[in-house]
Amino acid sequence: MSYRECVEIVRADEIATDIYELCLETKAIAKAAKPGQFISVYSNDGSRLLPRPISICGIDKDTLRIVYRVAGKGTKEFSEMHAGQKLDIQGPLGNGYDIEKLGSDRKAIIFGGGIGIPPMLELAKQLDCEKNIVLGYRDELFLNDEFEKLGNVYIATEDGSAGTKGNVLDAVRECGITGDIIFACGPTPMLRAIKAYAEENNIEAYVSLEEKMACGIGACLACVCKSKEIDEHSQVHNKRVCKEGPVFNVKEVEL
Repeated sequence: MSYRECVEIVRADEIATDIYELCLETKAIAKAAKPGQFISVYSNDGSRLLPRPISICGIDKDTLRIVYRVAGKGTKEFSEMHAGQKLDIQGPLGNGYDIEKLGSDRKAIIFGGGIGIPPMLELAKQLDCEKNIVLGYRDELFLNDEFEKLGNVYIATEDGSAGTKGNVLDAVRECGITGDIIFACGPTPMLRAIKAYAEENNIEAYVSLEEKMACGIGACLACVCKSKEIDEHSQVHNKRVCKEGPVFNVKEVEL
């Protein structure tokens, strides 16, 4: 179940160049949220009707934390807000990572790339098993120090300024990282490569897709992705990222 709330900002910071965080006090959404889900954040400017979908980075008893990149007028507005101001949000939305049946004997590889890194932080907190965490950046690092408290962290940067020079799978090969289940979020080329890696090594894998969303509740079909099976809603080979996703078994979707 999702809720619409007017929430107060309790913390607002820039944590890297054009990367911002908001900590929001909620009555119901935080209690219902799971790793991998997202919220819709509404602008206080009445001319911007559509909300901005932003993944959940952290969940506490009465607060949610979101970390996002400034990409347009909506997120620019949020980045200029401060503690004490209020926003309308709706959530939690989408299907997150199903970890309730995951045993502590598993060995997970958690992949995060770019702005796909923040939603993996709460997942890493809640996973009760051995974790190898592989984070991919263009250059500037963020949140890596928080991940280091939760598992073995490996860094890949495109410019080689930290960790392995290259992508997350270059770090896997260079560092000999292994696991028997994969969780990943990031740009489509990264997820496509992880899907191939998982299939080649017969590893169970779940990916969170980053697609542009409009309604956030599955009504408008603006965020469909190609699926292997026919969707019951649209009767074609599509799945709605905001409704059936954003998290999918990698075998369900075409990347």
